[in-house]
Amino acid sequence: MVLRREPTARQLRLGVELRRLREAAGLTGQEAAALLGTGRVQISHIESGLTGVSEERLRRLASHYACTDAEFIDALTSMTADRTRGWWEEYRGALPTPFLDLSELDHHARFQHNVAIVFVPGLFQTADYARAVFSNRIPELTAKDIDLRVRHRLARRTVIDGPTPIPFKVVIHEAALRIRVGDHATSRAQLTRVLELSEAEHIIVRVIPFDLDGFSWGGSAMTYVGGAVPKLDTVVRDAPHGATFVDSEAQLATYRTRFRKVEAVSLAPERSRDFIHRLAKEL
Repeated sequence: MVLRREPTARQLRLGVELRRLREAAGLTGQEAAALLGTGRVQISHIESGLTGVSEERLRRLASHYACTDAEFIDALTSMTADRTRGWWEEYRGALPTPFLDLSELDHHARFQHNVAIVFVPGLFQTADYARAVFSNRIPELTAKDIDLRVRHRLARRTVIDGPTPIPFKVVIHEAALRIRVGDHATSRAQLTRVLELSEAEHIIVRVIPFDLDGFSWGGSAMTYVGGAVPKLDTVVRDAPHGATFVDSEAQLATYRTRFRKVEAVSLAPERSRDFIHRLAKEL
């Protein structure tokens, strides 16, 4: 079987979940291979996402691992059968792989929860705002690379303004609304875009004002993406080298709690819209 040269984040996640099940069962790769009637190398390739696994084999492995979570197993088998080649494939080879992984994550998301502290969430950004963000990269990007990133970011918005949008909650700190990433016109247009989206039935926008006492969650910027089942949720965090995916159950539980706490201290949606309206008038 030909090995994948560069597994996608989704393919890697399937392998990781199978490894976690095996380790929870207390089995080595060699022992799992013997139960499946294959070699240890094959198990290693499956768990590293370098090769796929059939639904039949996955269910056999889950049985050997004594996993009784039927909903979780069904979600994993759906991943084995997924052959989606989405719109993001046109960017393969033109943009770094993490951009494609984000698009694929969006595509399979059941919902998203965002906490934005410094920048307006990517899926909310206008073309000019996104261009200003990418233009300030160090080292500098070429005009072509900036154009590609802006086009890709706008295309990702299909998950919130396409024909089948997902539920989307976002908590935005006042800092992200006030910082002028671009010029005066860009900032005004960006606030208008946020207001327009806040009117959608599937989108909830909340604001955290500067004058909130005791706000100590400045490091909580994140994107929480709902999977087919909670065990397959993912948190996306910005890092110096690019976006990182967090998916361990313990950390997911921590980020769920973080979002609830940040959401709890934010302004209600109606007050948040009024707040953004006032900011827009100040520009």
